Order: sequence, then structure tokens, then C-alpha cells
Amino acid sequence: MGLLNQTNEIYYEGADGKWDSGDENYGDYQFTSLENLVNNFMIAYVGEDKIISKIRRTDIAFHAQRAIQEFSFDTLPSQKSYEIEVAPSLYMILPQDYVNYVKMSWTDQQGNERIIYPTRNTSNPIAIAQDSDYEYTFDNDGAIVQADQSETLKKFNSNYYQPSPAGNSSNNLNQGELFNLYRYGRRYGLQPEEAQSNGVFYIDQLKGIMHFSSNLVNKIITLKYISDGVGTDEIHVHKFAEEAVYKYIAHAVLGTRANTPEYQVQRFKKEMVAAKRNAKLRLSNLKIAELAQVMRNQSKWIKH
Repeated sequence: MGLLNQTNEIYYEGADGKWDSGDENYGDYQFTSLENLVNNFMIAYVGEDKIISKIRRTDIAFHAQRAIQEFSFDTLPSQKSYEIEVAPSLYMILPQDYVNYVKMSWTDQQGNERIIYPTRNTSNPIAIAQDSDYEYTFDNDGAIVQADQSETLKKFNSNYYQPSPAGNSSNNLNQGELFNLYRYGRRYGLQPEEAQSNGVFYIDQLKGIMHFSSNLVNKIITLKYISDGVGTDEIHVHKFAEEAVYKYIAHAVLGTRANTPEYQVQRFKKEMVAAKRNAKLRLSNLKIAELAQVMRNQSKWIKH
């Protein structure tokens, strides 16, 4: 169980006795470590007179990590963020624990985040080197020689955005120039990335690189993304989701064992779904005052 096993002085100043020096674990009490999850599960669920008579500790650890991975995508708040300045090379290497992006934006002079949308009009195909007769070239081992970068990506980096002439109101949208590569349909049916001037990005999933349009060079961009919760040295889970993890482990263990009665598997499946629903509600962090503020924006009068 998570106990307060340190004094207030150590919590605020850390082991080195210096305030906010980087060795403190501020807010760590809201989480439960993977080791504690495994220990607590063995105490509550494993034993001769319990639902699971015998199991290896490594099996519990495996299912606990799988639970954290699954919950990190839609239940646990595992969103992270990176901020960098876009170099003239117009690309960014994806973070080591990156799974999927949540939001891309660049920061203006007032600190506001301007959303950057992904483009659907380009890609980074494998460029095959060809000779003067347009035939493929091969190396000494007989493998096809590939170019360092495709011509498609080169043209995207240098020519994707073509600003409309100044003062042309027909191409002006919300006081920002309308950048539309093809201009088909004019404004009707525009895709989001073509109806704004914040730039676009393209993710090369195979190479793990994010490419940006040329108008984002030297801008400060922020990548908000989700991980799977197990890509760090210290794996932990929020206490609001702790019970859901236990139910997930129990269901996974019983569901993979031979001769387990089906009613037991279904029982823990229902309990897992219910515990996961409760975890989502708790982690949504809804406050009565905030809900009342939202409702006051509606047409119906809400008394305080």
C-alpha cells in the first residue's frame, strides 16, 4: 500500500536538502508503483483458499504491464509533451516512448498555441535510385539502391505553401491567407489543413520522423502525445485506476488457464469493465463548480 514513509522536510527538499533541486518526487503519492501492484495482487488474490491458488510472480507482472498499456490509451492520463524549435531541416524525431500524437501546435508571441493539422496530400515513399536510362541501380550485394530522401518530400518541404497575393480578399479567411494547394471547390469542402495558415505536418511512421511545412521553420512547436505507460524506468499507475488493474490481472490470469469455469471468467470480466468505468469517471476530474460554469453559458438560467 502507498504509505507516507518520509517526513515533510524530505518531501519538499529532497535527499540533498535543497528546495526544488530535481531529486524530489512531488505528487508521487497519487501513484502506485508496479512492484506494489504485484505485491498487493498476490496478497489479495493468490493463496490456497483464494480465487487463484498458485501463480508465478512474473506472470502477474506481465499482465500488470499489459493492463497499464491498455489503460494508457483511453483511461489513464498518460499525455506527454515536447517543445522544440523547428530547424531548417524541417523535421523532428519522434520521442522514444511515442505511440500516437494528440495535438500539434506552434506558439505565437503571446504564448497561444496555434493548431497544426496533418496533411493528407503528401507522403515519403521509398525513392529508388535510377541510372540515365531510368533503370534501377543495385549495390554489390544485388540490393536496390535507395536515395536518402524522396523527391515528394523535398518538394513538400520547400514548396507546399504558396501565399496568395496580398490584398486578394477572395483568398482571405479569418484575417489569414487561404493556402490551398489545388483550390478545387474554392472554400466549399475545404479540408482543415488547407483552410488555415498555421502550417501542416506529416509523420513518417516507418522512420519515426515528423516533417513540417516550410513556413514553420524557426517556430516553437509543441507535440502532445500519448505513451503506453511502460516506456519509463519507473512504471506506475494512478490510484484511481488501481482497482481496475487488479480486476484486469485476475481476468487475464483466469482467462488463460485451462479448466477455469467459464462463470468465473465472465464474473471477473464484468468486474473489470465496471472498475474501468469507475476509473474513467474518477480520472475525468469533473468538478461541480466547473459544470455549473458550463451550464451558465447555456440559454437556460441556472441558479447558484
